[in-house]
Amino acid sequence: MSAGKKNAGMTPVKLIGLLAAALLFSIPFIFQFENLSVTGHRVLAVFLMAIALWITEAIPLHATAALIILLQILMVSDKAMLPLPEGFTAPKFTVFFNSLSNPVLMLFLGGFFLADGAAKYKLDKNLVKVLIRPFGNNPSRILLGLMMITGIFSMFMSNTATTATMIAVVLPIIARLPVEDRSRIALVLAIPTAANIGGMGTPVGTPPNAIALGALAAKTGVSISFIDWMLMVMPFMLVILAFAWFVLDRLFMSRDTKIDIELDTQFDTSPKAVLFYITAAATILLWFTEPLHGISSNIVGFLPVVVMLSTRLITDKEFHSMQWSVLWLVAGGIAMGDGIGKSGVDTWLIGLVNWEAMGSSAIAAGMFMAALLLGTVISHSATANLLVPIGMSLATSLSTSGNASLGAVAIAIFIANGSSIAMALPISTPPNAIAYATGAVKTKDMAITGIIFGAFGAILFIFLSQPYWNWLGVLDK
Repeated sequence: MSAGKKNAGMTPVKLIGLLAAALLFSIPFIFQFENLSVTGHRVLAVFLMAIALWITEAIPLHATAALIILLQILMVSDKAMLPLPEGFTAPKFTVFFNSLSNPVLMLFLGGFFLADGAAKYKLDKNLVKVLIRPFGNNPSRILLGLMMITGIFSMFMSNTATTATMIAVVLPIIARLPVEDRSRIALVLAIPTAANIGGMGTPVGTPPNAIALGALAAKTGVSISFIDWMLMVMPFMLVILAFAWFVLDRLFMSRDTKIDIELDTQFDTSPKAVLFYITAAATILLWFTEPLHGISSNIVGFLPVVVMLSTRLITDKEFHSMQWSVLWLVAGGIAMGDGIGKSGVDTWLIGLVNWEAMGSSAIAAGMFMAALLLGTVISHSATANLLVPIGMSLATSLSTSGNASLGAVAIAIFIANGSSIAMALPISTPPNAIAYATGAVKTKDMAITGIIFGAFGAILFIFLSQPYWNWLGVLDK
């Protein structure tokens, strides 16, 4: 994420964020919390600091992730600069550094390469024109087509990149419409909505998915295959997407609007473009068929990286300009989870609430709603980074106590999808900000629809996901 000149200075919010981070970091060193170890106090200090920095973005999100890794090495690892208490088995410092090479990061990196290649060889825009043709000229059907295409793209490309691509397609359309035509709102708002929802559908769709999968594997040893994630989440994603289309169509779309879309396509047939098409198709096919060949989706994700670098489908300049900051952010979340788990902070936090007195539906609602509310005001990735470690520890605690009605797999997906469906404000997610910047959407419109979509998604997941996942057998993991 690049910052313009006007954002380069120390704004009041950033200054407050830095002061809050310093204050929160100091609290566990000043006050002693009952039943929390010395090392637990240190990790709690890092965790509280991270909350302030992630919420206010006083420093870049990936910088906070790097700071988390360094502080945990210096305070609780076998190379700690502070004395460690007797009886505490310090994790090796490499545990925290290894978060930067977690296999989940390779899965996400493969998604970056495919997204950049699609943009470079204009596969994305040409596919949009091909896929929109069957929807004809009916405004409602065109709206549905745009949302379906956006949702599909965001399953394999970053939500931000997908939104940028699709907004570029939509802008010429709304430019031909009268300013007072509310269809402009529907067409623009449909893109970030579909991108946020579509990103839920695959492990590579959005960072919260990768954060949840990484923590799930690290904490419980459970790995969810690419196709299993799709089986678990896609039915809900499709229902929410259809509901979002219905709402946008009824609230904003005018039946008298005439929409013309330029459908001329010109696919790049150069040798490099063809090689990219083959690489992308092979990667996606291997992801879909993981249960058949047994090759981990993380390993498959590294395939386009190797092919595209060795054949120069991606140049050195393009390689350096990729979203490396996102990978650091995911790594920071994984490292935070390691520290919370190894220091006992997770057990202490969970012990503050009498979870045993709550039913599985109440726990599910709490996890999902916490992610939904927090994800509305801070980035989805930061939300997942903050909540996933606690959720994983909660799942382990419930399993140990005999309450197996809600497994680690379910909690991980609740948090990831609760984060993704938080889209009530322009600041909730970059796709929303991109749409808001067009000037066609007001904050009120985004807030109303975002609240509706979030509430519908929460109801759907909280009440229907567990029976469905029980039928699939995933809650037994």
